[in-house]
Amino acid sequence: MGTILAKGLLRAGWSPSDLVLAARRPEGAAAAEQDTGIRTLLDPAEAAAGRDVVVVAVKPKDVPGLVAQLDGVLDGEQVLVSLAAGVPLAVYEAAFPGVPVVRAMPNTPAAVDEAMTAYCASPGTATDALERAAAVLGAVGETIHLSEDLLDAVTAVSGTGPAYVFLLAEAMTEAAIREGLPHHAAEVLVHQTIRGAGRLLSESGKSAFRLRGEVTSPGGTTAAAMHVLEEGGFRALMEDAIRAAAARARELGEESGGRR
Repeated sequence: MGTILAKGLLRAGWSPSDLVLAARRPEGAAAAEQDTGIRTLLDPAEAAAGRDVVVVAVKPKDVPGLVAQLDGVLDGEQVLVSLAAGVPLAVYEAAFPGVPVVRAMPNTPAAVDEAMTAYCASPGTATDALERAAAVLGAVGETIHLSEDLLDAVTAVSGTGPAYVFLLAEAMTEAAIREGLPHHAAEVLVHQTIRGAGRLLSESGKSAFRLRGEVTSPGGTTAAAMHVLEEGGFRALMEDAIRAAAARARELGEESGGRR
C-alpha cells in the first residue's frame, strides 16, 4: 500500500523529490526506486527525519519494530499517518508523545485513484495536521473522517471489500463460462457490469435497495436470481464475512501491542 500511495501522490502532481520511501531489504528498495523514481532508503529513521508527513505502511506485526526504529526521530511538527490494519492510535501515542497521529484504512482501488479511505486522529489533533494527512490520503480517492471505534468495521467493509467484489466477479465469470460464453466474453461482460453498477450506485443518488428494485421485475429473470441468492443465505454469509474481518482487525491490533 505504501508504493500504491506513493504512485498516487506522483499522479496527483507531487514530485519524486518531495517524497522519500523506506524499505526493509536492499532488493525491495531497488525495486521501489526503479518503479517510482523516488529515493528509497533502508533506514526508516533517516527517511522520516524532517518530513512533514510520515506514513507507516507496514504489516501490523511489524509495527513494534518500526516504532522502536523511529524512537526519538519524530517531533510535534510532523504528522504520523498509520495504514496498519487494526493498530490503534494508542500504540503510536505512547511511543511518540506530542506527535499528531492519524490512523487510516485505505483500500487497493487507490491504485486507480478510486480508494475509499476512512481515518481518525488523536483527540485534540490540530486542524493543520488533519489537513496535511487528508491531503496525502485524498490523493488516491475519497476520504471520510470517523471516530476510532469504527475503524475495525471500516477495515472489514471497505478495506477488505474489494476482495468481496473480486470474488463475486470470479464466481460470475465461472458461471458465465458454464452457461456457454467464451472466457474473454464472460470477463468483459462481468467486469463492465460491476463497473457500471458501481458507478450507477455512486452517482444516481438512489439507494442500493431502490436500484435493485428497479431492475427486479416480478416473475422476471432477476427475480429468479434474487430468489436463489436470498434462499442460499447470501446476506447472512456477507454479514458473517464482515464480522470475521472486523474480529481479525481487532486481533491484529492486540498482537501489535495495542490494548482495547
